Amino acid sequence: MQASAAPIFKRGPSLLTRLAFFSLVSITLIVADVRFRYLEEMRAGVSVALYPLQEVAALPGALFSRMGDFFVTQASLSRENEQLKRERLLSGAASQRLRALEAENEQLRRIVNAEPVPGRSPTVAEILYESRDPFTRKVVIDRGTMHDMKTGLPVVDHRGVIGQITRVFPLVSEVSLLTDKSQSIPVQNVRSGVRSITFGLGHDGAVELRFMPVNADIQVGDLLVTSGIDGTFPPGLPVAKVTRIDPNAASFARIHCAPVAGVSSFNRVVVLSPGPERPENPLAAAGKTVAPTASPTPRKP
Repeated sequence: MQASAAPIFKRGPSLLTRLAFFSLVSITLIVADVRFRYLEEMRAGVSVALYPLQEVAALPGALFSRMGDFFVTQASLSRENEQLKRERLLSGAASQRLRALEAENEQLRRIVNAEPVPGRSPTVAEILYESRDPFTRKVVIDRGTMHDMKTGLPVVDHRGVIGQITRVFPLVSEVSLLTDKSQSIPVQNVRSGVRSITFGLGHDGAVELRFMPVNADIQVGDLLVTSGIDGTFPPGLPVAKVTRIDPNAASFARIHCAPVAGVSSFNRVVVLSPGPERPENPLAAAGKTVAPTASPTPRKP
C-alpha cells in the first residue's frame, strides 16, 4: 500500500473555531477581572513600562502646541504693549493739559483775589500772540476798542506791572512790556523813597535805572514800585527789584533790575481802567513861555 504525501501547508482549526475560542477566553478574562481584580497589577506594570513611549509619542504634539501658544502669546503681548503705549501717551497729554489748566486757574484765582486798585476797574485779558520782531518786547491781548480799551492803559498781573497798551484795534490790543526799549516807568524805592525811572533793555527779564548818582541810596534787593507821578500807573504797584549796581567812571551808576511780574510767564493779564482826572500840567506846554513886557519909558518934562 502506497503512503500518502504530507501536505505542504499545515491546516489548524478553522477560523470559526478560533474565533469562538478566543471570544470565550476574552469573556472569561473580562469577567474574572471585573469580579476578582486579577489584572490590576499587570495593567499597572504595563502602564509604567509604556509611559515613556506615551511621552515620546505625545512629544511632537506638545511641541507644536507650545510653539503655537508661544506665537499667540507674543502677538497678544505685542498688541497689549502697543495699546499700553497709546494709553500712556494719551494719559500723558491729558495730564499735561490738566497741569496747564491748574496753573491757569491758580493764576486766575490770584488775579481775582488780588487787592483792588482804588479808582481803577480791572479787565481780565488773555495773551494771544507775541511780537515777531526780535528787537521788541510786545504781546497782543484779546481786548480792543469794542471792550473800551485805550492807549496808555496799564497792564498788570497778580505780581506787579507788565506794561501798557500802546496800540488798539477793534478786537485786540498791543501791549508793550516794561522790558521793551520804548518803555519807561516812574518808580520809587520802597526802602529809601528815592524816585527814579526804569527803562527796558530790549530783552526779557531786564530793566535798568539810568542817570542815578553813584551816592544814591539804592541797594541790591530793594523793591521798586510805581510812584504814580505820571498819572498812568497807580502808585504802589511792584515793578522790579535791584539785582546789580555797576558804578562807572562818570558821576552816574548803572543799576540793573529784574521785573517782579511774570513778563514772560503767564497767559492772563489785567488791564486797569484810566484813573481820575488830574489838573493840567502847566510845564507840559512846551514853547508857550510868556515874554516879559517892557515897562514904559517915562517922558522927560
